[in-house]
Amino acid sequence: VYINYPADTDRLWQVGLDLQKPFCSLYGEVSCEIAMPPALQREEAQKSWVLCLDDKFPSAQRLNTKHCRVYSLRLGGEDLWLEKALATAGCEVHCFDPSIGAAHLQDSGVWLHRLSIDWREPNPAISAQRQRSSTKKLAAILNDFGHRQVDVLKVDMESAEWKILENLVLEGVLHSVGLLLLEVHLHWAGFEVGGDEPNVVRYWFSLLRELERAHFSLYHSYSVPAKPRLFLQRNLHNTSSTYILGWVNTRYAPQ
Repeated sequence: VYINYPADTDRLWQVGLDLQKPFCSLYGEVSCEIAMPPALQREEAQKSWVLCLDDKFPSAQRLNTKHCRVYSLRLGGEDLWLEKALATAGCEVHCFDPSIGAAHLQDSGVWLHRLSIDWREPNPAISAQRQRSSTKKLAAILNDFGHRQVDVLKVDMESAEWKILENLVLEGVLHSVGLLLLEVHLHWAGFEVGGDEPNVVRYWFSLLRELERAHFSLYHSYSVPAKPRLFLQRNLHNTSSTYILGWVNTRYAPQ
């Protein structure tokens, strides 16, 4: 998945440095009335993982009427405050995390599944008995669960997000997603992302442009201040290695 960015290294590197600016300055930002319901009113909700609850978008209508399904892809780490709040608000919430202690659990209304979301097919050389957790692509999980659509997809995969996003593009899954909450990491290329720095930047931008082609509009961009100030292993002032982005599918058609 690539788009035609400048072949000249210096120009392309400048495009990469532009990532230090708010993402909304690069992609524009759709107008979205972001109003957190009482169950979601936490300091973090106002800054980091922010939902778009503007009724002009079908995904927001689903959230506001409590006919909503949420998928959270994660690798341990932070607590499940947003997932639990959405479950309390009436959503069907599924969390996929290979660090979960049992195959399937339920906690505070959240279904916890010991599944690792991957961009590759499972390795046939490794038997299921030898794997502590199952590994599947998101499209396979949707099929297994009998889910056609996900109103909110939260992705917090610690640098695996780029390859997972590429897989969603290649397998045509994006049209099934209403809101995409995506944490991106810029301190290194990411898992199985190869090439020199200009090619890495070109790859990142290609994926974000693919989101736009799939009718996703950026409504939220948050630079995580607690993360190292690194961009592809370079120390840079007034930046962060981690951003949380909120994208709304303007053509989402719930069924």
